[in-house]
Amino acid sequence: MTNRRRLEFHTEDQTPHKWSVSLTEEVFKIFFSQGTPILHKIFGGGSLFSPLLFGKFFDPSDAFPLWEFESDVLLSNLRSSGKTSVDWFRTDEAYVLKAELPAGAEINSVRLYAENGKIVEISGQWKQQKESKAKDWRSGHWWEHGYVRRLELPEDADCRKIEGYLNNDIFLEVRIPKKTLDCDRDDTITKKSDPL
Repeated sequence: MTNRRRLEFHTEDQTPHKWSVSLTEEVFKIFFSQGTPILHKIFGGGSLFSPLLFGKFFDPSDAFPLWEFESDVLLSNLRSSGKTSVDWFRTDEAYVLKAELPAGAEINSVRLYAENGKIVEISGQWKQQKESKAKDWRSGHWWEHGYVRRLELPEDADCRKIEGYLNNDIFLEVRIPKKTLDCDRDDTITKKSDPL
């Protein structure tokens, strides 16, 4: 039986300096080499949150134009070795992203944001931060406490209607509807009003 939970989608995130510290390749190599098995599952090959997901190092806090690429092409090496559980595709109605959340990620901390109608952000904590009211975990060395993947939205994405789901507390699904074109609506109205 599938347990499907709808995630709240936020359009406003007032966190100043969020993701202001970039994760560089050198820092990531040191951090990853000293990591625990949980950290390796979260940032390792094939994870949506891995800086190496797209074949070369790419800071997950930078926005990536995901839907400009076919998942079969971009992830072919990872798929042939069975190392990924990420997929994305487009239908006539929506853009869809499916990914397995890494074991060890804090399920209740998964957050979805739409930033200025141009970026969708998936983030969460994998390690509880010590109580600190002075600083949000996302404004410092965020990779020591959590994970993120920021994706550029296509021009025709309707960010007001994005839906996110967590299936069986493991599988993330994000559905981004496409905007309906005003000219399509006008054509439909015209056609309906034309005399027979």
